Amino acid sequence: VTNVDRTPRNPNLLVWHDRLWLIDHGAALYRHHDQDAWPSDAARRPFPQIRDHVLLPFAGSVAEAGERLAPRLDEATLEAIVGAVPESWLAPGARRAYVDHLLERLATRAFEREAEEVRRGA
Repeated sequence: VTNVDRTPRNPNLLVWHDRLWLIDHGAALYRHHDQDAWPSDAARRPFPQIRDHVLLPFAGSVAEAGERLAPRLDEATLEAIVGAVPESWLAPGARRAYVDHLLERLATRAFEREAEEVRRGA
């Protein structure tokens, strides 16, 4: 995901009953807001906004987490996740576009390398 809503200016975090909740996921896939203008190479790009993520200084190794968790997100799993989004929320053809975008992000994992580099320097 590419959620820009986790910066000090607008972290969208809620503490409730001593637990941290990440809220407002409207920007998690901000491709949704202008799908036609989305660059074709967007899935292969790093995510420079990660440097402002309020939780990154507290994170463990992003690379290790990626190695452990990425294999769980195969095409069938992503299709099931995207398939759970109500039809009325997506433009025609968008469902497949999201799955393809997420598969390509996982294949290149540029966002993971970027986050790990920033985390090490954080």
